[in-house]
Amino acid sequence: MSSIGDIFNKTGHKALIAYLTVGYPSVETTLEMVPLIASSGCDLVELGIPFSDPLADGTTIQRASHHALIQGITPKICLDVARKLSAEVHIPLVFMTYFNPVHRYGLDAFCRDCATSGISGLIVPDLPPEEGSELEEISRSHGLDLIYLLAPTSTDDRIALVADKARGFIYLVSLTGVTGARDTLPQELEDFVSRVRQRASQPLCVGFGISSPDQARRAANAADGVIVGSRIIQLLEEHEPSNGLRAFIRSLRSALSDDANNTHS
Repeated sequence: MSSIGDIFNKTGHKALIAYLTVGYPSVETTLEMVPLIASSGCDLVELGIPFSDPLADGTTIQRASHHALIQGITPKICLDVARKLSAEVHIPLVFMTYFNPVHRYGLDAFCRDCATSGISGLIVPDLPPEEGSELEEISRSHGLDLIYLLAPTSTDDRIALVADKARGFIYLVSLTGVTGARDTLPQELEDFVSRVRQRASQPLCVGFGISSPDQARRAANAADGVIVGSRIIQLLEEHEPSNGLRAFIRSLRSALSDDANNTHS
């Protein structure tokens, strides 16, 4: 079983997943903040490989990606960062990237180097499951989970296809559009999670728009985990990010623990 799967095997435990763009605002920040996030109660970290055309990302992560690219962050640097982090933290690390950088690197070479750098899985938002067979096969051969996304607009056929192909967990996009911190989550969120749950046996994690403990609690009440990105990027932009980020992750962990206790009491 993959290390990703292990985090969903604890009875009553809701997974807390954090996203950071590698190299934003600096490589040193990434190397410092991922261990802090892990020690504050996070179960898995998504490391974003910066890309020039991040279609799924909102303005906050787009800005972070652009900044990292200007600083010369490449997939090879991201792999080096992952290798250093995997030696220090004991939670799974996954790369969130787009297909173009993976294709340019070479699918087999990229997956091989991911595995040797301690990466457990890949999220590729612009890779539809209808076209993912080659990367699925190669990633599986290197022990990586290829994690697919579903949106509220996904058809029953698309949900069934992802349920057949996804490994690790299924990333549920809470709303139609791009990532970004929002004040509220859609009213239809629970119905969307339920619709996927009827067809998929994989753990379901909700991302896009989650920026507060209350939102995390609501999402986790329906799903198996929550993913937080844009709000973390915003906290990294503060003058002294460590304390704010630690407090935020702990507040999310507390909210998810409260939800799990209420669900199983």
